[in-house]
Amino acid sequence: MPRATLCTPHEHRITRRRFLGTTGAVGVSALANPLVAEELKKQKRQVLFVWLDGGMSQLESWDPKPNTPFGGPFRPIQTTVPGIQISELLPQCAKQMKHLALVRSVSTQDNSHSAGVDRINRGDPKNRGVVYPYFGSAVAKLVGAGESGLPPYIWVKPMSGGFIYKDAGFLGPKFGALALGDGKPPENLLRPKDLTTEEDEERNDLRKLLDKNYSADRRAELTEANSYAYEMAAQLQKRIELFDLSKLPQKDQDRYGSHDLGRHMLLARRLLEAGVTFVKVTSYGWDTHGDHFNGAASLHPKFDRPFAAMIEDLADRGMLDNVLVIACAEFGRTPRINGHIGRDHWPEAWSVCMAGRGIRKGVVAGKTNDRGTEVATEPVDIGGLFHTWFRALGIDPSETQYRNGGQPLPIAHEDMKPVKDVLA
Repeated sequence: MPRATLCTPHEHRITRRRFLGTTGAVGVSALANPLVAEELKKQKRQVLFVWLDGGMSQLESWDPKPNTPFGGPFRPIQTTVPGIQISELLPQCAKQMKHLALVRSVSTQDNSHSAGVDRINRGDPKNRGVVYPYFGSAVAKLVGAGESGLPPYIWVKPMSGGFIYKDAGFLGPKFGALALGDGKPPENLLRPKDLTTEEDEERNDLRKLLDKNYSADRRAELTEANSYAYEMAAQLQKRIELFDLSKLPQKDQDRYGSHDLGRHMLLARRLLEAGVTFVKVTSYGWDTHGDHFNGAASLHPKFDRPFAAMIEDLADRGMLDNVLVIACAEFGRTPRINGHIGRDHWPEAWSVCMAGRGIRKGVVAGKTNDRGTEVATEPVDIGGLFHTWFRALGIDPSETQYRNGGQPLPIAHEDMKPVKDVLA
């Protein structure tokens, strides 16, 4: 028998007052109520998760510290929100600050890439003896694929692609990420020209029969991911035009940029427009231990243009109310400048940018001290950000649980709380 990974409906109740509460957050367990289920079905909930691998410097982006020993050579500039300044390296984002929310008080623990990447992506729950899912896999499970029929979790990245099952943790490989290497469709996606549609359907019918027989006495996880991959491939075959960015207006291509991150962000917009639930876009090369300031002068504008263009386009299309946008990394960079004119790893005090669904517009939560060396307000760990993101999506972590076999598991660290100052 398939094992449930979420609480069954009868295990929770929801009152009218809770449903109409000020947070508007409704857990998956609330689907026991038909009215709530219908309301959730009408809601379109998507996520764009921009991962700046290696660690973007908060001092050259969201939290500049001018005229200080560690501030660096770049100036702060005014944004569209009076009183909020960001680095001059992000002039396009400054124009979009009216849509953005910054958390400048992020303080995490791991200063190594190997530990930090997993910790941030999994939300650092308490050790339960299981591997927790990445945020993308969690959203794919809790929100679902929607009506698009496309994979719920797509990862657009440089270099190689493939199906990344490990992201799903204990949820099972079905909820892994479909990685599009260099933004291209999966290899061998299209049916060979010498294979007719009828022959392809016959082969799939035979595969389904064999899968059914094989899975009869085995755990569902052993076969469902394989079957799911075929189903998703069939849907992608029907939407192959999504990958052809050359047909988009040249103005769009120019606004996003011809570099990897620009092209991949433009593809991400297409995927969101097509209804993909969770789109992750990764940019590499942010680990600037040496020659940091020249590196920042090159890297930050490549982020600034497509990120700002994305925010502008989602707002213009009326999608920003439905799409939660997050720009994040595994940590920030040290205030102190090392002997190689670089900034090293710094999880102690850094920033995360958000926008869109469930997020207040044009606000800053938390702050660091005058030199940027530590958080001066209540620090926010990644568990608190997971609470914030889930609530922005209408999922209440206090009401929603995973189930790993018979074991109930919280979806976010139960000792932490959301950043209420950025929640709408």
